[in-house]
Amino acid sequence: MESSLGVRKGAWSEEEDLLLRKCVNKYGEGNWHQVPARAGLNRCRKSCRLRWLNYLKPNIKRGEFEEDEIDLILRLHKLLGNRQVWSLIAARLPGRTANDLKNFWNTHVVKKDLTKQTNHMLF
Repeated sequence: MESSLGVRKGAWSEEEDLLLRKCVNKYGEGNWHQVPARAGLNRCRKSCRLRWLNYLKPNIKRGEFEEDEIDLILRLHKLLGNRQVWSLIAARLPGRTANDLKNFWNTHVVKKDLTKQTNHMLF
């Protein structure tokens, strides 16, 4: 999928992931404006940065959230509120991205709260 400017959008291929990994391993994180050209990617710098930070960075922790992580998420969310908190919470959970936390919150916590509210209204 390409836009009128010729920058590729949509799903990343394995080849693109490999090119991005090699580039970041060689030049390091940062200078994202140079990454697409250095890596030979037809992607915008923001797309490269987000792909690296949310999916390819080696220290990203995958899998189910542990009980202590969930407890910390709940406590910090209560303390910090609902605006722009995910990056602050992620900074305290090594290996978890702000995007992972937001998705966890929206699919587990919010969903359970809505179910509780609906059940309470029905019974």
